[in-house]
Amino acid sequence: MAKIRVLMVEDSATIRGRFEEILATDPELELVGTATDGKMAIELCEALRPNVVTMDMMLPTMSGLASTEYIMAHFPTPILIVSSSTNRGELFKTYEALAAGAVDVLDKPLGDEVDGDWERRFLSTLKLVSRIKVITHPRARLPASAKSSQAALPPRYDAVGGQDYDVIAIGASTGGPGAILEVLGALPPHFSLPIVMVLHINEMFAPAFAEWLDGQTTRRVAYARDGEPVESHAGRVVMAPPGQHMVVRGGRLHLSRDPERHSCRPSVDVLFESVADEYGSRAAAALLTGMGRDGATGLLDIRRAGGLTIAQDEATSVVYGMPREAAVIGAAMRILPLGEIGRAIGGLAMAGARVPA
Repeated sequence: MAKIRVLMVEDSATIRGRFEEILATDPELELVGTATDGKMAIELCEALRPNVVTMDMMLPTMSGLASTEYIMAHFPTPILIVSSSTNRGELFKTYEALAAGAVDVLDKPLGDEVDGDWERRFLSTLKLVSRIKVITHPRARLPASAKSSQAALPPRYDAVGGQDYDVIAIGASTGGPGAILEVLGALPPHFSLPIVMVLHINEMFAPAFAEWLDGQTTRRVAYARDGEPVESHAGRVVMAPPGQHMVVRGGRLHLSRDPERHSCRPSVDVLFESVADEYGSRAAAALLTGMGRDGATGLLDIRRAGGLTIAQDEATSVVYGMPREAAVIGAAMRILPLGEIGRAIGGLAMAGARVPA
């Protein structure tokens, strides 16, 4: 069996040495190249065509973000961000790299981990990321003026309403930052329903995500506070905070550190199940790209309660895991390309025949 070809992008000699030692312990992996700056990363990625890239964010000459954007636009390759950057500005760059097509993010070892634990996570994540069929992100090829004009095009909305809705629920995992950004960007300015959302992201890197997303869209985004009314987020997005489940009960948001579901906390299923119980047929939900099966049974609960349910299709998903599980069990009333999901949700504010169950 052919080995998984790894390109390492890291400017620290110490970290490079440790990564090389770890990779050498796994017979399934082969280190085919090492880059110490972003420009070299692009050159080696194009020349070597590795199966997976480990990418540091803070690099000389060209940043990890710029390198990621170029690679994903011109010769898309699965990228695992491996970073220790946790201040606000550096976290924002990590989110932008994820939105540009990087698959996942892993924290660098701190030196106080249980013996062998970080190494096992690194190797297993690297193998998992290498198997993902990434898609091209052509947006990075456009000049700034073209990006602005493209974003300014008025979207077309599909009338899928015919009934009143009180809430929209969204769940996403791997590939989620970019998908969420596209869905929110497609909503009409007058859209006034509250949006409750769960995104799986490494907890160490999650603290500033809501703030970053708030700056990327005209729609206000914030992490939930325990006990606040859902209706206080009308026209806004409220997210489950890092490491906490979020549920809706009695018209209010409640947070907990209850056990993980599908190895996830927050869990999409936990949120969706509460939405089904609380709103029934007055709820709509979308399950976006992601690894695993979290959210599928919760989406089915919403459909059984009479709500509108949407799953992202395979062609536009970075990882067709969660939405596939939803499709298999019949949880999704509609399976749509990513570019149509925002329009469909936006159409909930328009008149039209009710979607058949």
